[in-house]
Amino acid sequence: MTISGLGIVGGGQMGQGIAQLAAGAGLEVRVVEANKELLQRALEGVAKNLDKLVQRGRLPQEKKAEILKRVKGSQGLEELAGTEIIIEAVSEVEPLKLEIFRRLDSVVSASGGQTILASNTSSIPITRLASATRRPEKVIGIHFMNPAPVMELVEIVCGLKTSPETFQKAQELAKSLGKTVVEVKDYPGFIVNRLLMPMLNEAMYVLMEGTATREAIDKAMTLGTHQPMGPLALADFIGLDTCLSILETLHKEFGDARYRPCPLLRRYVEAGWLGKKSGKGFYTY
Repeated sequence: MTISGLGIVGGGQMGQGIAQLAAGAGLEVRVVEANKELLQRALEGVAKNLDKLVQRGRLPQEKKAEILKRVKGSQGLEELAGTEIIIEAVSEVEPLKLEIFRRLDSVVSASGGQTILASNTSSIPITRLASATRRPEKVIGIHFMNPAPVMELVEIVCGLKTSPETFQKAQELAKSLGKTVVEVKDYPGFIVNRLLMPMLNEAMYVLMEGTATREAIDKAMTLGTHQPMGPLALADFIGLDTCLSILETLHKEFGDARYRPCPLLRRYVEAGWLGKKSGKGFYTY
């Protein structure tokens, strides 16, 4: 399959990364945000990320201009009618995602109903998101890792009613963007976050209980297990609110105490300390 256009709902960190990646691969991209301010921030974010590549000598200036021409913005989902694939990349809040899928279903059904609706969710079951539509066979999970332009892996998650054709098209899209695909069954957290989040959560418990400082915890894991980033620094990079949402989903779905969010994590999120994106989390940025 060769697609020419991609819609992205949500212009946060992940939406910006997916837009940059897709436009860099030659696709026409339309990013939808809720209001003018958020949309402007999203488009500026893509431009800033490209500027960093230019400054590092990894992207010619003229190539940056070409990529930006392929990224358009909109405040209305209606602008995505007729788009071949739409990826939802909003916050990891289930009611919000369900509402977006309901609205997208109406938009794409009015234009012929052939559009694939995908979610970049990192933990919410795809079957549940698909239930908000009248076309669950065309709903799938395409979970990019963060940062999307850099990380090689994409998890593709089929709901119970996702068709083989939808999976094939999603896989071809991911591969056309230079990604390696792993197929995952529709269980909360999929592979990466189901394994990763308990480790990050346990690191927070270790800090909360006073076993070691944040620096010692991260140094122990980077030097002791050859991880490129310590768990607390990684949680800050992901976003502590996102970590909390994923852990809450895992805890709710599996009912297992190992997924119970650390109280320190809840406290930080309540304080607005969300990590790198807010300027403060376990570390100050």
